[in-house]
Amino acid sequence: MEMNLLKVTALIALIPAFLATLRRTPQRDAVFWSALLVAVFGSLVFVFVRQSAGWHTGLSTALWLTVAACLLLHTIISAFSADNWRLTPLLLPYLFLLGVLAIIWEQAPEQPLAGDAPLAWVGAHIVVSVTTYGLITLAAVAALAAALQEKSLKAKKRTKLSSILPSVAGSENILVRLLISSEIVLFIGLLTGMATLYSSTGKLLIFDHKTMFSIIVLVVVGALLFAHFKSGVRGRSATRLVLLAYLMLTLGYPGVKFVTDILLG
Repeated sequence: MEMNLLKVTALIALIPAFLATLRRTPQRDAVFWSALLVAVFGSLVFVFVRQSAGWHTGLSTALWLTVAACLLLHTIISAFSADNWRLTPLLLPYLFLLGVLAIIWEQAPEQPLAGDAPLAWVGAHIVVSVTTYGLITLAAVAALAAALQEKSLKAKKRTKLSSILPSVAGSENILVRLLISSEIVLFIGLLTGMATLYSSTGKLLIFDHKTMFSIIVLVVVGALLFAHFKSGVRGRSATRLVLLAYLMLTLGYPGVKFVTDILLG
């Protein structure tokens, strides 16, 4: 009963932050920060209480970890970026949807945490993996914002959403910074994953679906950053590549859990 109340509360806590950006004159003020911190606190408390009772590895947990990581990263980045907070009206509905899916698949069977790797390595790998997915999620949202702003400019029609979102240039600046961060963290994640695997099996690499998708994302993001700094890839090309990278990472992270825990579970 207590866990059901916590997860519903965590889901409802996402709503005020979204509504704060729909005010007549939305801004990064006390109202926005209060609403966003409520969302962060709600998701973190639920994840902490859920995992403190025993480590869960199922799809529902993966989705809630994604929600919590995205909110925490979004809050931290928004504190230092004048434009990042403007992604909130796109990010929060997506995270709300993830929360709904997490509740729907709450009772799905879970695969046990395999291997005999040291707990510190496993923990580090989980943190790095979730952080990578959170950064790529935010990058995908920034890419979508840039695409929507471009569409609005071409149509010469300004909407309520386009007035809130960052400009095309602002969205692309956020996008590049997030991609650089995610590339670094993803590389660290692959190293920690190899170390964890070596500790438990004596092998450095196993080419399963998750590993292959992660390597593809590393290559795609690296190629996009190279193209950006070399020739200034912008607009639709950048958006398509970022969304492709996000699709690959989604297939590699919660996608694998969906197959193993639900379709095959």
